Amino acid sequence: MIGRILAFAALLWALGFVWFGVALPSPAGDERTAAIVVPTGSGGRIERGIALLRQGASPQMLVTGVDPDVRPAEFMAEYRVEPALMDCCITLGFSALDTRGNAREAAEWVAAREVASLRLVTADWHMRRAAIELGERLPKGVTVLRDGVPTRPSFVTLFREYHKFLAAWFLAII
Repeated sequence: MIGRILAFAALLWALGFVWFGVALPSPAGDERTAAIVVPTGSGGRIERGIALLRQGASPQMLVTGVDPDVRPAEFMAEYRVEPALMDCCITLGFSALDTRGNAREAAEWVAAREVASLRLVTADWHMRRAAIELGERLPKGVTVLRDGVPTRPSFVTLFREYHKFLAAWFLAII
């Protein structure tokens, strides 16, 4: 009996891992939101957020988890952001060190600005866990549009992230 239970659990784990790796979240459409939130990390995230900001998908953006040594001028030079866009629309958040910290920093920023909807821009492999962590901390009623940045994650990246996702999901349901 124990062997069957373990075999069933292993099958569920394997099917879940296949789903996790094959059905990665994709980019969102052109829906407008009140804000864009971009956790730092793998390439393409910040560039996608800035492009969406320039396209008018949102009037403001938070980049959370920025290294404390980065200065706004360095950020502007790195991502070719004009001063007017930086001044009006981009907030750099320096307090987060990980995904949970990104969620906390973003939730505080969202609450302070009374944001009703946001677009979460992060790597496709990171989206599910980031959305769970953020959803656990956001004020009630805030709508989150998931915008996955396409990547080519390695098996190791998917394996690690799947287990982090399972832990975040489990903690969210208990």
